[in-house]
Amino acid sequence: MTLHADDLVEAGLIDRGRLDEIRRVAQSFAVALTDHVAGLIDRDDPQDPIAAQFVPRAAELDSAPEERADPIGDDAWSPVAGIVHRHRDRVLFKPTLLCPVYCRFCFRREMVGQKGAVLRGAALDRAFAYIRENRDIWEVIVTGGDPFLLSPRRVREIVSALGAIPHVAVIRFHTRVPAVDPGRLSAALVAALATEKAVYVVVHANHPRELTPAMRQAVLRLLRAGIPVLSQSVLLRGVNDDPAVLEALFRGLVAMRVKPYYLHHADLARGTAHFRTSVETGQRLVRDLRAGASGLCQPTYVLDIPGGFGKVPIAASAIAQSAEGDGWVVEDGAGRRHAYLAPGVEIAREGAGGAVARAPSEPVA
Repeated sequence: MTLHADDLVEAGLIDRGRLDEIRRVAQSFAVALTDHVAGLIDRDDPQDPIAAQFVPRAAELDSAPEERADPIGDDAWSPVAGIVHRHRDRVLFKPTLLCPVYCRFCFRREMVGQKGAVLRGAALDRAFAYIRENRDIWEVIVTGGDPFLLSPRRVREIVSALGAIPHVAVIRFHTRVPAVDPGRLSAALVAALATEKAVYVVVHANHPRELTPAMRQAVLRLLRAGIPVLSQSVLLRGVNDDPAVLEALFRGLVAMRVKPYYLHHADLARGTAHFRTSVETGQRLVRDLRAGASGLCQPTYVLDIPGGFGKVPIAASAIAQSAEGDGWVVEDGAGRRHAYLAPGVEIAREGAGGAVARAPSEPVA
């Protein structure tokens, strides 16, 4: 069952006095939660991190000057409906703009949840034709919306059509379903992903409480079918902007054999300022994660440059050129700095026969 704005009072997720507020938000942005998500929310905690992600609030109606309706610039790179071609060797393919839940921080919140948001007929044919005609396209990222909201039959048709294009080597699905509606990831849906081409699934989870036994079973169905699974998360104030929470999230994902892929800095979507941390905060959190958790638990911290210029890694660098210009200074996980000589730079030291020896790494004062 899906809960919409008017269902939230009955479900005990909001007080009746907030219903008008929620209805105002719903006039601008889609609202939906699954029973599964509702069951994860602690009704006694006004700061519950699951509720923060899915239950609307009036702050969404406040837009900051820097926010945009299309924060990552999809529109400028969309040659035909359903396709975003920002990078030479890969495209986004959006067969649906519907989702099982609507995240309150979504960077496509202006378009998701609209009626008629499924690509069909001639529009679908044009999207496939575009991919067939552009031989540089090596990877197709099936996103939306959430493509796992489609029926197994529709998913099978998409995989079959993409698998038949010789120059497409990789098909990647981005989905929230395993975390928010794990029962939907049925054996039939997993079977629909079968093809000789490489298929990857990237799941979206932001808090360790989302890593339920049901999600683990959904992921296991993918893994048993030979499908590699990665994850993406969004850094959200009040949800996961804490080193212990991030560490628990990424350790939990790795323990279920999901490799953390991206940690996104929250985009400049309208009405989402209350979710965004500073870049400096994100860099500190990533540094703490690097110091405390296995390398398997390290996603790439990225920012999608507003205007459609793509993702870039934004973690603070641990290395900087020395003031003398003859080498580098490297900072370890404990904040200690060490000298690192540039290739070919040597320091003369007196040794046996006057030999020249390389200086070992030494702490920098």
